[in-house]
Amino acid sequence: MTADQDRGSDARPVRGITRRGLLAGAALVAAGGTAEAAPGEQAQVPTLWREFLRNPYAHRQIPYVGRAGCRGGATRLPRRPVVADVRDYGAVADGRTDCAPAINRAIAAAARAGGGTVTLPSGTFRIDDLIRIGHSNVVLRGAGSGRTTLYATRNLTDLIGVYGSRYGGDKSSWSWAGGLIWLAPQARWASLVAAIRARAWPFEGWTGNRRDEWRTLTPVESARQGSWTVRVTDPSPLRPGALVLLRLSDDADHTLLEHMAGGGPGPEAYHWDDKTKLTSYVPYEWPVRVTRVHGRDITLERPLPLDVRPEWQPQLTTLVTPLTGAGVEGLTLEAVETPQSPHLLDKGYNGVALQCAYDCWVDDVTVRHVDNGFGLVAASACTLRRTRVTGRGSHHPYYCREGSHDNLVEDFTIEQRTVPAPSATQLHGINVEGLSSYNVWSRGVMEMGTFDSHRGMPFANVRTDITVNNNGRHGGDASAGPLFGARFTHWNIRVTNGRAGLMKIDGLAPCSATVGINHVTEFDQIDVPDFTGDLRSRLELYGTTDAVRPRNLYRAQRDLRDD
Repeated sequence: MTADQDRGSDARPVRGITRRGLLAGAALVAAGGTAEAAPGEQAQVPTLWREFLRNPYAHRQIPYVGRAGCRGGATRLPRRPVVADVRDYGAVADGRTDCAPAINRAIAAAARAGGGTVTLPSGTFRIDDLIRIGHSNVVLRGAGSGRTTLYATRNLTDLIGVYGSRYGGDKSSWSWAGGLIWLAPQARWASLVAAIRARAWPFEGWTGNRRDEWRTLTPVESARQGSWTVRVTDPSPLRPGALVLLRLSDDADHTLLEHMAGGGPGPEAYHWDDKTKLTSYVPYEWPVRVTRVHGRDITLERPLPLDVRPEWQPQLTTLVTPLTGAGVEGLTLEAVETPQSPHLLDKGYNGVALQCAYDCWVDDVTVRHVDNGFGLVAASACTLRRTRVTGRGSHHPYYCREGSHDNLVEDFTIEQRTVPAPSATQLHGINVEGLSSYNVWSRGVMEMGTFDSHRGMPFANVRTDITVNNNGRHGGDASAGPLFGARFTHWNIRVTNGRAGLMKIDGLAPCSATVGINHVTEFDQIDVPDFTGDLRSRLELYGTTDAVRPRNLYRAQRDLRDD
């Protein structure tokens, strides 16, 4: 038995995965997983999958992501009753009339009604302002991404102002934040806009702009990564269904950051103190719902992402009231076609942004001619499904940053750009950074871009069942620290141009797994490991792709569940 299999009772399946589910997984292993094998290929079950079935919540290399996404990864997204039609508020689908005021009035009416769906019929609606969804349980629904179009004529710099960087210089933070459809709590909107106009940094994450809008609910006792239950000092403030924040502070020796990197000699020898951007991301803040209160034992919606140790001052706290239960469905957002701006000077022709959002979603949405496509900024437990980025080319087709966790991006497409890239521009791909964890990108087609781990040491993320023309480049400031933390997994990845960079990660990511990738070679942007010594990472079934069973790591974990 390996060390990662022998982690104590917290690591054993205590809920969420049934005995029947585990037996079904074992049956797949025993049968060789031959279903759906590609013609001429013998399906192969990785040793790592067999290990995972024995230890699903605390495996050393593979994270448990079976509950990533809205409502724990529910197959069906919520359906809200229709409460408003934008035409009743003055919207006209003629492609000439500015319909943004009418659409925002309809959204405000749905908010006053306590939530519901705002419908957009087929046609093209011009918008000269951004569309804001700022109240929970409000859904904006078009007739389908091929039928309803919002035609955006202005960018966020023109509409709001220059969004400066907290690190100075002339960088535009519209390069990695904000959307022409922007889902963020209304209570945060005024302070966010004020900060932007003052050229301040409107992080507006889980505990506010200055990270001071929270209070302790109760300290938490020691627990192991993978446990669904924690013991608290005072359970009286906690109720089933409550959304709380698990807050872990680092200590002077940076043992929390070392733990996120997998521990051991390499992370212990790493110099953390000068990585000022990275250290600004802690405390680690993980929002989660309480499902049960039994004495001092609190059961959570998802298993613990990390160990909980007293030296990190673990506590459950309040958080700023997030947007919940809101969504955007069935439309195309097309920006007026303008040349892509030089790197980090994006004007903000951005698509859909979810900020301080929990249990929200985007479904059947296409964005065209945008600087940045779909963004998750301090967003957790959200689902992006059937999304597409197309047109003249983007800086970040997808980005996930500032402590975003447990999100699911599934059935996504990044199309080849329709015009050549202007000089001094940059293309990333599916981005993750800023200690973001347990996010999933599944069943994707990337005709351009890369797996952009943008420093800031994201950890325990999964990319699975993706075809990629790996022609983008990763980014990230040196002060943001490592490219990868522990438990990154790339599973069944088909690289059409044979480039290894950020695809085959056994030589880069500590305590991580690369399973089922075709033969690739190093060229273009080549990185060296951030940590010295044995990374304790695994490479399996190299040179094999669609014959790997299970083919999709997220779906296989999802299928083991009891609901």
